[in-house]
Amino acid sequence: MNDSQSTSLPTIAQLRDNSLSSAVRHEIERMILSGELPTGSRLNENALAAKLGVSRGPIREASRALVELGLLDLIPSRGVFVRRMDKQDAQEIYDLRAGLTGLAGSLLAPKVTDGQLAQLRELFGAMDAAAMEGDFQSFYGANLEFHDLIVSFTENSRLIKAYRALVKEFHLFRSHGLVQRDAQRLSNEEHRAILESLEERDPAAAYETSFRHVANGKARMMTALDNLAQAAPGKPTRSKPGSLHVIE
Repeated sequence: MNDSQSTSLPTIAQLRDNSLSSAVRHEIERMILSGELPTGSRLNENALAAKLGVSRGPIREASRALVELGLLDLIPSRGVFVRRMDKQDAQEIYDLRAGLTGLAGSLLAPKVTDGQLAQLRELFGAMDAAAMEGDFQSFYGANLEFHDLIVSFTENSRLIKAYRALVKEFHLFRSHGLVQRDAQRLSNEEHRAILESLEERDPAAAYETSFRHVANGKARMMTALDNLAQAAPGKPTRSKPGSLHVIE
């Protein structure tokens, strides 16, 4: 190996630093998405470095990556803050998700396997049981997995990356009181339509049912937010740490 080749390869120290920065980024991301770092809060580099047992360098690198991902905001002369999403942000993400979800359905329909359909049916059944019991947490987890599987089954790496980035971003939008059993039941009836279109290997129907499901989810979210505003006039529907969030 000549000198020019050797200098292009990362050193062990660089690999170790990259691995550490990645681990720190994933941990800060987890803290943001779980609500441990509340929306609107300022990132304290010293406190995070002490908590994670690292220097401030990996914290800064992780912060830059999470700014690019849309989970943090860099405000000049003030610092880095956990991004606070408003109603307009949520609407825009729903619109994008509708298109990506429809695309995923249309791409998957012609090539979906029996094994993949079996996995989706199992999740549909889990959501049905959770909706009957009013178990939002179980419904929510199965719902996320149902849609993520459809996207991942397409094996389109760019679609998968774009979809998952949107889902992470939407987790910043939290609003207490959006959990209703009727909404879960309606949502799962739409899941049934998506599943049936995939079973029929019909790309057009898979696109339509998937797109309409997310569009309906957006409408349900807007109705719930309006109801909250009417129930508590003068109080903005702002994100609250630890409150439940809805994404269909």
